[in-house]
Amino acid sequence: MKIAILGTRGIPNNYGGFEQCAEFLSIGLVKKGHTVTVYSPSFHPFNEKFYKGVQIIKKSSPQNIFGKSASNFIYDYLCLKDATKKDFDIILQLGLITSALSIIFCKHRGKTIVTNIDGLEWKRSKWNRLVQKLTRLLEKYGVKYSDYLIADNLAIKDYLFKEYNVDSRKIEYGTVPVAKPDISLLRKYSMSKGNYIVTIARLEPENNLEMICDGYINSKIKMPYYIIGNHLTDYGDFLKDKYRGYGIKFLGGIYDKKCLDSIRYYSFCYIHGHSVGGTNPALLEAMAAKALIIAHKNRFNRSVINDDAFYFNSAFDITKILKRNNLLLNKNKFIDNNCKKIDQLYSWRVIVDKYEQYFLEILNKK
Repeated sequence: MKIAILGTRGIPNNYGGFEQCAEFLSIGLVKKGHTVTVYSPSFHPFNEKFYKGVQIIKKSSPQNIFGKSASNFIYDYLCLKDATKKDFDIILQLGLITSALSIIFCKHRGKTIVTNIDGLEWKRSKWNRLVQKLTRLLEKYGVKYSDYLIADNLAIKDYLFKEYNVDSRKIEYGTVPVAKPDISLLRKYSMSKGNYIVTIARLEPENNLEMICDGYINSKIKMPYYIIGNHLTDYGDFLKDKYRGYGIKFLGGIYDKKCLDSIRYYSFCYIHGHSVGGTNPALLEAMAAKALIIAHKNRFNRSVINDDAFYFNSAFDITKILKRNNLLLNKNKFIDNNCKKIDQLYSWRVIVDKYEQYFLEILNKK
């Protein structure tokens, strides 16, 4: 098969979830004998034409002229316009909202467009009502004009069926088990093994950081709470001002995966507050790092971890969980079960196989 992957900030991954997916998926499919091309923005630092057997095509993303949001629409359009002119069997579009206009207005030229819709962008509380309505409209038409859909979570699959009466294939994100954590990497952040709590997330309202911080403070637990993620934003400033002096440390973004894996692995517990979206990569990485997880109670998270975590819906829940005398009682059982899930459901080996099988099924229908 000849496959194009669009909608990311390029590979090698130096940004986040979709980029990690594009990297592992493209390399995995190449190893299976397929020809894979990943589209990357012009600002990506990797300038070679191939990366581990994957062809790289760069397209303009004029952030300096139009800003980040508008440039994403332009970039997605230029990528899809180019891809439809080439002889790809499958065009995989990662993400729906900024690509929706491209899917609607680009001539498909008989190409098969498969869209992984990611999360429910219109639910994000950072957007005002007008933007939420616009993103929901883009979602509607992106779903309509895509040939096939991928949902990374059962809750997303159910949503697509109930909202638009369309079927989709459930294919999750993948991750890699943490084999060799490095305790020496904790020194830089004054962390000590098993004596800190951590969250790794974007500092946005739907990640429930205020709820977590309030619960942590009220628990009076004698260990620091570290929040890792870019805090140089208006909401980040708000959180830092509100929780100054309470033992909550904002470390900013850390992009060294081995360091992040080690921080998760040696933590007392990992608190996951994400409430919008499907299978969140940060949650899988916490599972792969054998962390004890306290997660926001919603369908997205529960469909991934099932009963192998503690759940919260309020600051009071966080306080109650952190004050439990037997908090670590089920730790080994939770970790063992989550490691089995990673191996059987969320390893990149499994995910690559699922994508390959789905693409072959699609082509056999032609």
